[in-house]
Amino acid sequence: MRYLPIGELADRARVRASALRYWEERGLLPGARREGGRRVWPATTVRRVALIKMAQRAGFTLAEIGQLLAGSATPSATRQWRDMAARKLPELDRHITQTVALRQAVADCLECGCMNFDQCALLAATDATP
Repeated sequence: MRYLPIGELADRARVRASALRYWEERGLLPGARREGGRRVWPATTVRRVALIKMAQRAGFTLAEIGQLLAGSATPSATRQWRDMAARKLPELDRHITQTVALRQAVADCLECGCMNFDQCALLAATDATP
């Protein structure tokens, strides 16, 4: 089996070496072997790092990713993944709704055209006292 030093693994996986050390500390990566005092991981670890990155992009916390990876060797791993993903979808939908609203607010500001906070009609609407 081929082993990769931390720098090469970081380059291949497109992450910082510090992230690999942190994920190892948190149990997301298997403990590195030492060769000549340097950390080395099996080349297959690149795939595990890709899974961690994908799960992070999907909004999973490191704790959730740890749960997923801990069960990845069990027959129920697919069911566990489906359950976690199903619980994550409503959260992602909320983020999408919030992001669309933020985008609209920025577009409204650009449309206003004043580019001067003291004279902005959009902000003036918030000045009205109830």
